[in-house]
Amino acid sequence: MSKKKKESAEFRFYDLSNDKPALVLIGNKWKQVYGENINNMHFHNLLEIGYCHYGDGDLVIEDDRYRFSGRMVSCIPANFLHVTRSDAGVVAYWEYIYINPSEILKVCDKTPQEIRSILEAVNDRAFFVEAQEHPVFATLVQAVLDEMRHKGEYHQESVRGIVYALLFEIARFNGKKVDSTLGRNGSLQLEKAIDYVEKNYPNNFRIADLAEECHMSETHFRRIFQEKMNMTPIEYVNFVRIRKACELIDKTDISMEEVAQKVGFITPSTFNRNFRRIVGTSPYQWKKRPESHERKLAEYKISALKGW
Repeated sequence: MSKKKKESAEFRFYDLSNDKPALVLIGNKWKQVYGENINNMHFHNLLEIGYCHYGDGDLVIEDDRYRFSGRMVSCIPANFLHVTRSDAGVVAYWEYIYINPSEILKVCDKTPQEIRSILEAVNDRAFFVEAQEHPVFATLVQAVLDEMRHKGEYHQESVRGIVYALLFEIARFNGKKVDSTLGRNGSLQLEKAIDYVEKNYPNNFRIADLAEECHMSETHFRRIFQEKMNMTPIEYVNFVRIRKACELIDKTDISMEEVAQKVGFITPSTFNRNFRRIVGTSPYQWKKRPESHERKLAEYKISALKGW
């Protein structure tokens, strides 16, 4: 009897460049039958908050399945496996907010230790609740969606303030041990490696270091990474470095040699080769086309690294 093939998880990467407080996905595009032709679960690099306006189906988070319907809100931290599936033929309407909590809390007037505690609370659990049972949280979520829908004067500043309040509401909610709170079950084994790359991409490290972060042998780590991410560890490291390089090119006037060095490439030729392979243009061509950077950065054609 042949072994059952393990399912891969899809990593959906969203970029929050240009100091935006949140990425908000709204409008008619999100009125759809969710989960059609999707067999695998996915996870994000950002905290996801979803608001269901209408529709019925299942929200699967890690190993748990929950029924959704109108006026329900989900909060799913980065690196939690999940998928949304409508009932057969049922159109549902979800809208989403994506946040980088550590960036938002940089302005927090608390000690580094207190900020770490807040982040741990925010990222520790996923939860899924009815809006009427948690009106403060639901109202804040709707306020962000409305600000981005109408885009009035100072809407980004308003969203930043609301998102800041949202994070504290999430931290406060996760401080309570309630039935609707879902603990991480550890099925996503690569979280520590992903975090390590994000923090150490400029440095020279080995794949063995990533394996050690996940408490695996290097051989086992490489196999699990390939199965879960549909790419090798070094391909992922290079992706992160090129993403950071794009940000540096957009925001500074330093030379390409300095960009390569700052994001962890030893030689300019290695940097140029990887940049062209991942982005589709040279670093110099990228610098000349600033008007399309944000959209292009979100359309990297790297295996499972993609957003909606």
